[in-house]
Amino acid sequence: MTLTQLHYVLEIAALGSFNKAAQTLYISQPSLSNAVHELENELNLTIFNRSGRGVTLTNEGAEFISYARSVYMQYEELLEKFGKNGTIKKKFAVSTQHYTFAVKSFVEMVKKFNTALYDFAIRETKTALVIEDVGTLKSEIGIIYLSSFNKKQITKSLLNYELVFTPLIKCKTFVYLYKEHPLAHEKYITFSMLSDYPCLSFEQGDNSSLYLSEEIFSYKSYVRTVKVNDRASMLNLMQGLNGFTLCSGIICEELNGNDYVAVPYKAEEEDDTMEIGYIIKKNHILSQMGALYIKEIERYFAKQKA
Repeated sequence: MTLTQLHYVLEIAALGSFNKAAQTLYISQPSLSNAVHELENELNLTIFNRSGRGVTLTNEGAEFISYARSVYMQYEELLEKFGKNGTIKKKFAVSTQHYTFAVKSFVEMVKKFNTALYDFAIRETKTALVIEDVGTLKSEIGIIYLSSFNKKQITKSLLNYELVFTPLIKCKTFVYLYKEHPLAHEKYITFSMLSDYPCLSFEQGDNSSLYLSEEIFSYKSYVRTVKVNDRASMLNLMQGLNGFTLCSGIICEELNGNDYVAVPYKAEEEDDTMEIGYIIKKNHILSQMGALYIKEIERYFAKQKA
C-alpha cells in the first residue's frame, strides 16, 4: 500500500467516479483502475461498488476511507512543514450547527491569517454531519450543544467516532422571533403561549432522531411546525408566518440583523439549560487556527455577558 494509492482512492471517493478522478489526477483511467485493484487485492477487501452510474463505497470501504483520510492528512502536514517547496496550503475547517456566533468567530479568526496561504472552510450543517465531519477529520472542530434530553445519545455518537466534547458556555432557553411578533414584547414566554404560532426547526434528515435536533424540547408536541435548511429561510419565516424557534439567546445582530428579538422562555418542569461546546478527536492537539478560533468564541461569549 502506497500513499499514491491512498490519494487515488480518496479522490475517487470524493468525486464518485473513476473517470472524473482520473482527469483530476492527470492519469489514465486504466492506470487508476489497476492501482485500485492492486490495493484491494493486497488488503483483501472491496473498497468500491462499481456500476454504470459511478461508484459507491462498500461498508468496509467507508471505514477504510476514514482511516486513509487520517493517514493522508498527516502525510500532507508533514510535507507542509518539512517539504522543500512548501506549496501545500494549511487547511482548517469547522462544522457547526446553525449558530451565528460560530460564523462570526470564524470570520474574526480568518482575518488574522493570509487567506492566500490557507484553505479555510466553515460548514453549517445537520447535527449528525457535524459529528461525522469531525470524526472523519473533514473538519478539525465541531460546534454543538448538549442538554439533559440529548446528552446520553449524543455522547454515544461521539464515542463511536472517538470524539470528546469540551463545554464553552451554559445558557438558558430563549424564544427567538420577529420584532413585530405578538409575543415579542413579553417578559417571558411559556409553552402554552406558543400554540398559535408555527415552530421553526432545522431539518435533520428523513431518518433523524429527536436527539439530533438543534432546538431544545424537540420532543414536545407542537401544533404547527415548519422545517428549514438554512438561517436565512428561518428568519424569513419568522417574519412572514410569525414563526418562532427556541435558541440559546446568543444572537449576532451583525449577521442576523436587529429585526429579531430573543425573549426568555419560562420552563415549567423541564431543565431548559443548553451547554454549548466544541468537539474534536480524542487526544487531538488544536492547530494554531483551531486554538485561535476557540479563543474568538470565548471572547464573543465574554462580550455577551458584559
